[in-house]
Amino acid sequence: MKIYNANYIISAPSLKDCPDFQNTPELVLVGRSNVGKSSFINSMTLRKNLARTSNTPGKTRYINFYDIVYAQPGAPEGTTSKLLFVDLPGYGYAKISKSEQEKWRKHLEAYLSKRQSIRLVIQLIDARHGPQENDVQMYEWLQYHGRQVQIILTKTDKLSRNEIAKQIALTAQLLDVTPEDVLPYSSEKNQGREKAWSLLCSVLAKGPLPSVTAEPTL
Repeated sequence: MKIYNANYIISAPSLKDCPDFQNTPELVLVGRSNVGKSSFINSMTLRKNLARTSNTPGKTRYINFYDIVYAQPGAPEGTTSKLLFVDLPGYGYAKISKSEQEKWRKHLEAYLSKRQSIRLVIQLIDARHGPQENDVQMYEWLQYHGRQVQIILTKTDKLSRNEIAKQIALTAQLLDVTPEDVLPYSSEKNQGREKAWSLLCSVLAKGPLPSVTAEPTL
């Protein structure tokens, strides 16, 4: 996968503040706080500082848009495509007020349930810990709303091969998917990058999904 350009565009506090990008497909990253969403974006685009990373959970407070211009392998010379990576605030961060958590929840709900240009939701799960209760709840909520989801286990460079295999099996069991539906990934070493791009491009090739519903809440 060749990346021609990758830029941060804008941060929007809520759905009503999100710009209209003329149906440019949006690939949305969700996951617990500090799961590695920013690192995943940097790894996928091969840009070290495109998305700001932090060891402090809860730093992402807005809906962050990144414009990606790329060419798929085998594409004619000069032929490019465009997509948007969208980084959402992490869930499961307890060290903020309940009112702030509720505000985040409502903004995430509205964007995920109503934004028509979303083509895929990439749910990141920390391979060291496996799916937590709120990971399972998020996955089930996305399924209810008809969103297509790609599960990615992050930080796999911290585990042995046997440990990764066990976490893939556990994740598949808890989310009721097959192990083949779970992609191990290391942003630190870019392991899984080509496979991830292949999966994303196959989704984009299928065209937009039908309109989504708006209930129930997360």
